[in-house]
Amino acid sequence: MRTHFFDKKSKDSTNHPWVALLGNPNCGKTAIFNILSGLSQKVSNYPGITVEKKIGTVKFGKKSFNILDLPGTYSLSAESFDEQIVSDQVQNWAKGENPPAAIISVVDASNLSRNLYLTSQLLDLDIPVVVALNMIDRIDSQAQIDQNSLKTQLSVAAVVSLSAKLNQGLDDLKEAIVTVINSEEKTNHQSNWISLPVQNELKPFIDQQFVSSKFGVAHALRLVSRNINHNGNAAQVDSIRNSISNLGFNPQTLEATLRYRWIDEIVKSVQSRAKTSIRTISRSEQWDKILTHRWFGPIIFVTVLYFIFQSIFTWATIPMDWIQTGIDWVSAFVLKNMFPGMLRDVLVEGIIGGVGAIVIFLPQILILSFFLTIMEDTGYMARVAFMLDKSMTKMGLHGKSILPLMSGYACAIPGIMSTRTIDSWKERLITILILPLMSCSARLPVYTLLISAFIPPITLSGYLNLQGLTLVVMYFLGTATALILAKVFSKFIKEKTSSSFVLELPPYHVPIPRSVLRHVLIRGKLFLINAGKIIMAISIVLWFLASFPKVDQSITDVNPIHYSYAGKIGHAIEPVIRPLGFDWKIGIGLLTSFAAREVMVSTMATIYNVEATGDNIVNLREAMRSDVDVKTGMPVYTPLVALALMVFYVFAAQCMATFAIVRQETNSWKWPLFMIAYLTILAYLGALFVYQGGLLLGFS
Repeated sequence: MRTHFFDKKSKDSTNHPWVALLGNPNCGKTAIFNILSGLSQKVSNYPGITVEKKIGTVKFGKKSFNILDLPGTYSLSAESFDEQIVSDQVQNWAKGENPPAAIISVVDASNLSRNLYLTSQLLDLDIPVVVALNMIDRIDSQAQIDQNSLKTQLSVAAVVSLSAKLNQGLDDLKEAIVTVINSEEKTNHQSNWISLPVQNELKPFIDQQFVSSKFGVAHALRLVSRNINHNGNAAQVDSIRNSISNLGFNPQTLEATLRYRWIDEIVKSVQSRAKTSIRTISRSEQWDKILTHRWFGPIIFVTVLYFIFQSIFTWATIPMDWIQTGIDWVSAFVLKNMFPGMLRDVLVEGIIGGVGAIVIFLPQILILSFFLTIMEDTGYMARVAFMLDKSMTKMGLHGKSILPLMSGYACAIPGIMSTRTIDSWKERLITILILPLMSCSARLPVYTLLISAFIPPITLSGYLNLQGLTLVVMYFLGTATALILAKVFSKFIKEKTSSSFVLELPPYHVPIPRSVLRHVLIRGKLFLINAGKIIMAISIVLWFLASFPKVDQSITDVNPIHYSYAGKIGHAIEPVIRPLGFDWKIGIGLLTSFAAREVMVSTMATIYNVEATGDNIVNLREAMRSDVDVKTGMPVYTPLVALALMVFYVFAAQCMATFAIVRQETNSWKWPLFMIAYLTILAYLGALFVYQGGLLLGFS
């Protein structure tokens, strides 16, 4: 058997056979994918949508095969956009459209019955299935699973016990897959989970499915069980439902009833358990009593967030100093070894000054990504969603909105993409509309630059660091505003249908260090590459705008940058932003950061380097502290101006990539344009309130 990877015309095509990786959410499927594929992953999107498609290459001996990690799903009866992708893919395979050489069905061994439900649906495809019993290390010694018996009763190609956490059994899984790929033996699973009377009632539907007979039975059953489009056969479906009711079954739960009846019999025969009537409380349940407590839970969550933001400052200080030293050395080396001229100027003042100013903040990005990954991998993020579901519902959101909103702290784009798990269009749209208010990692360089430069590092009440507290306030301001606006939007966006919230609380896991490290490194790589390309291009263009036209300094005492193209643009928009306390340089930063928020930092670095008269690259924080308005002689930056600028960036709409994704997700320009408008107005009014209010209170 040899099935090539995707369509021959697809850019994802290779000469290797490919396998599909499927499983329930929280079964460790992606951890297995990460270990199997290593750094050979390729992340793209499914055609026409923005749900990630993860593809990897696995090598075992002289054999290689590709692996596709599909979104997690509990069954092929889709309840969300992610699950619909899996359902559509499986139906295409059943019709013979480029099926995989094999399917890896990842099963949480500690929750065998529930996980085998999806496996039972995959068996109907007549595609070889390898069952990967993950988390085998968490099974009680008195609840062992008879793998051989399970393999026989399921009629699968192989059953492999493994632990992604302990990196055990992965080679056995690779060997099983290679054996299946090389085998010419056909799969012959018997659909004995469907009783004969039910099959007879479904027979009129089966011939219309144009798929394998076994999948036709299952698919027909699924159509009858659910209130979905039946291609104009509504009368026929109603007749079949009545007949099934006469057999003593509920048509709406028929598939689940029949499958679980069959699965429970298998589990009883393959899994040994101690004979006891006493149910002990698991360690996860003991932790949940504290971490999801009505009062203690939110307090613990806020404490965790404060610790994270405080760590961003304290832990990143030393590596940031190292990076700054390295940038200074590179700048000095270029100045010493290159002849003076335009090339040296653009290299030092534009590229090194601009890109270097943002690279300094890489340690903070990595620290934030590290903590978010830990929260997700341990299972704590799911507890946060459960804990805040009631509050989210009151604000017009969905419990599933929590995970996209939390993802927004890293980047709004994957957060918006992950809203596809929200069933309700109204709640999904509201989540998308407020997601840019969650302070993403691109804002972090702006916050930390201004806080470190203008907020004194004093300690309040003996343990509250003012700089860390200021950062917490910025994140809280964006989050609180997002929730308030969600309530407002829910009053105007209407939807006829209501939605429910079903969330699995996975047992707590000790994160796999390799997986965490890989995720953090990938996030850092994306930050450097994606942001770096934009920043380098803008830094070069901005250097040109700030350096030309040249002015004879002998006829004026004013710095030539004021007569440059950038200076003219900045002075033109200065009257609009002057009420916010911003000068023309900040105005240029606001304009360029529409490409990406972090560009604000590199823009200021480029401007100050061009403005400087010496050969050495400037320290941005010191340059901002010492900057003086040539007209008034007053400092350009004060703590009040810095605070107003941070508030502006809490609400600002600067991120064109985000709005491009919103356009793609909503299939309309109306919503991204609405977002740009309301966020820009909110940012301006917020900064205006802070600056003018501060002046009235006597601050400067």
